[in-house]
Amino acid sequence: QVQLVESGGGSVQAGGSLRVSCAASISTSSRCMAWFRQAPGKEREGVAGIYTGGGSTRYADSVKGRFTISQDNAKNTLYLQMHSLKPGDPAMYYCAADLRLRCPGWATLRLTDFGYWGQGTQVTVSS
Repeated sequence: QVQLVESGGGSVQAGGSLRVSCAASISTSSRCMAWFRQAPGKEREGVAGIYTGGGSTRYADSVKGRFTISQDNAKNTLYLQMHSLKPGDPAMYYCAADLRLRCPGWATLRLTDFGYWGQGTQVTVSS
């Protein structure tokens, strides 16, 4: 059974930094994985995706240059490092995995491309 467990959320001041983690029960090597977020009353949106086999990444325009997605295959853990946090960033942040052999999800950041989800970790930003 695939399990994804997020951690590291919390409250940070605007302009600050935070790193959230996602511990996977499967190997993160050569996987398509991503971070999504969902704010109250809004749809879940893709934030960053990665193909861990080659390190290719894709970011939503709203976070480009501020967020970095990475993985530690030795720990089977996915990370999202967030800098310069803004009032528009607070949300529940979810880790997702697309385990298909040909997995486009890391580039599409489409919800429907991901079959496995964590329970989320809350990020809040105070002004």
